Amino acid sequence: MFAYLAFENFSKELDHELKNKRAISDRLFVSETFQNAVWAQHVWRDCEWIDIHSIGDAVKALKARGKWWVLYSFSHHRRAQLIQDQLPHFKQTPLKFLAPLPSQPLGAWTMVDKNKILVAPQTSSPFPLGEIHFAEDKVTPPSRAYLKLWELFTVHGICPTPGELCLDLGSCPGGWTWVLQQTGAQVISVDKAPLDPRIAHLPRVQYLKKDAFTLRAEQLGKIDWFFSDIICYPPRLFELVELWFHSGLCKNFVCTIKFQGETDWKTMENFLKIPNSRILHLYHNKHEVTWVCRRTDDKPPFDKEKI
Repeated sequence: MFAYLAFENFSKELDHELKNKRAISDRLFVSETFQNAVWAQHVWRDCEWIDIHSIGDAVKALKARGKWWVLYSFSHHRRAQLIQDQLPHFKQTPLKFLAPLPSQPLGAWTMVDKNKILVAPQTSSPFPLGEIHFAEDKVTPPSRAYLKLWELFTVHGICPTPGELCLDLGSCPGGWTWVLQQTGAQVISVDKAPLDPRIAHLPRVQYLKKDAFTLRAEQLGKIDWFFSDIICYPPRLFELVELWFHSGLCKNFVCTIKFQGETDWKTMENFLKIPNSRILHLYHNKHEVTWVCRRTDDKPPFDKEKI
């Protein structure tokens, strides 16, 4: 059995996404099958229902199944916390950019009612309940959008290498350009609005004052990475990506698909039809998802007539 914990405020999306599930709380769902769930912040594996008669029963059962446990509490909060307080304590320091991930396995559990708990000795994340907190730079970057790339590069290992050429479309005020420059990559930063001066003067950053939607791949030539955190309707972003894909001049793509109102499931499906694609909802995403594609050949990646 598996349990799926929704990102906060996105239970409706996870409920829509999961099949054959049962709601345990407003954010937690269980299913007998494993499902790739974009809107799940934390996935619990090998779940087990355990009947308990006392706090001691629960502590003994959890210790028998693992050392490190994280509580997700939605009911009987005091009783649940009394159990958690008797389990081994651990503390994670804020994660540094591109630092190794924590190595200890973390189990997760919740109290369903006074005499029943749901436990999972294995989970999808080395971070408690999938919550990722960085040692933030609150001085240099001009916005907090940089945290999305910090998470993608550090946690998911999707990252440019020194010397690669990255295009950052719709880059103002420059948070993503700043992160890309930190990796040692060369950055072409494109926006009609100017970059923050602190970012514009960094080494390996070239600013182009241009509308991201009018720039064509042929004007730049071959690049290694296409990045976009543009605020626009998802279908318009898909049309832009389609043009760059079919140019054959770029293989790696990272784009934020930002939803205006309701979640655009259809456009998400269109992006996923592109071979080698993944869609993630990062911990630092809002009502948006991150689409990633790493192409492995030089052929057009999809047949637009089928979309």
